[in-house]
Amino acid sequence: MTFKAESFLTYSLREHPEGLKTARVLAAALSAVDPAYLIRENVHRIGNILQIKDKMIDLEDYQRIFLLGIGKAALPMSLAAAELLDGLITKGWLLTKPGGRSLPEKYRGILTLYFGGHPLPDQSSLRGTEAILGEISNLSEHDLVIILLSGGGSALFTLPAPGLNLADLVRTNQLLLESGADIHEVNTIRKHLSAVKGGRLAQAIHPGKALTLILSDVPGNQLDSIASGPTAPDPTTFQDAIAVVERYDLRNRLPRPVLDHLEKGLQGQVLDTPKSGDPCFIDQLTHLIGSNQDACQAAVRQAAAEGFHSLVLSRPLVGEARIAGQEFAGLLHELVLSGKPLPRPACLIAGGETTVTLTDTPSPGKGGRNLELALSAVGKIAGLENCALITLATDGEDGVTDAAGAVVTGESLSRASQRDQDPADFLSGHNAYPFFASLNDLLLPGPSGTNVNDLCFLFTFQ
Repeated sequence: MTFKAESFLTYSLREHPEGLKTARVLAAALSAVDPAYLIRENVHRIGNILQIKDKMIDLEDYQRIFLLGIGKAALPMSLAAAELLDGLITKGWLLTKPGGRSLPEKYRGILTLYFGGHPLPDQSSLRGTEAILGEISNLSEHDLVIILLSGGGSALFTLPAPGLNLADLVRTNQLLLESGADIHEVNTIRKHLSAVKGGRLAQAIHPGKALTLILSDVPGNQLDSIASGPTAPDPTTFQDAIAVVERYDLRNRLPRPVLDHLEKGLQGQVLDTPKSGDPCFIDQLTHLIGSNQDACQAAVRQAAAEGFHSLVLSRPLVGEARIAGQEFAGLLHELVLSGKPLPRPACLIAGGETTVTLTDTPSPGKGGRNLELALSAVGKIAGLENCALITLATDGEDGVTDAAGAVVTGESLSRASQRDQDPADFLSGHNAYPFFASLNDLLLPGPSGTNVNDLCFLFTFQ
């Protein structure tokens, strides 16, 4: 899929002579991580040989070949893989978010599409997961499962560990998302409450063979954290999970069955997730086909083509969103006032994932981490001329909103003041969406069909 620059033109970009150039940089970042494109770039078929980089799989070694797509990008990844394997797929299952494209007629009857809840799992997540597990049980060493994994899989692919129920998982996920814990900490607990995460899907497939192709939405691309690592050895333990509970003061807030389960695991009464060396990982092949870095590098190339001096920052986009917003606003200050590290016109890009802690606000408003980061920068860059700070969620949806992020310029504060809007008031209530909606500076490209985390752009113009 090629993303159109026009879909990124907010009020501030439409009004600026360099706005269209800027929008093309954002569009290039998303186009580079289009899931179907990444499948075609990384996986090749020559007759019955499947080639992934320097690895070769002889498809004639298998009596049956299955497809399993899990995550926000499951549909485009799976359709690209199905086209590549045309005529060889025995059956396939996709579990993704509702909306977007449907299955083409030619694959109906071969592929089955399930929908699940996100960012919190729901009954449809559970039903889809149970149906898929029922299909892949009792495989033999002559079966190959090609797993197409992308962000969002942690909520979508859900089955509680014995003794727990869906309500326990939903409440735990909600507490974790509100706590400010990073994705690695969140997934450490998720893996230890699940019958499918943390390598347990690999256990279910064994002795069948698994090829996992991954589109990463996790900073650092740790395979055991992406979608909670259903086919990856899990280096974390029940002790690590308890440590996260203590770190964020969740002991008295978690559902009692969840805490009991973690305590039993700590005492050895519940088996831990499978580790490296477990038989279920023998002969398994895993390959990362795309990540946040791909989006960053594509943006740098496009920015250079548009005439910007461009650079990917070594500083990752991490930490509390409102603090990161202040820090990146400070970097923009330096870029504008001193021309460091790049002279005008310039484009600095950072990628990663911030967090938003909601425990300080009983009734948070509407927004997400990208909008909150942008809002926290409004006051800091007020009055700076010919510059912009732009945040972008690569899946096109920041939190539970329909916005991918927002555009902030030196005029944002004065424009808000004309409407008697104080960004500090909106920030205190985690209510960034209506602030930027009133300025017509929400990025609204729609769901992108991909997901490699977030991007922050710092632009200076001539």
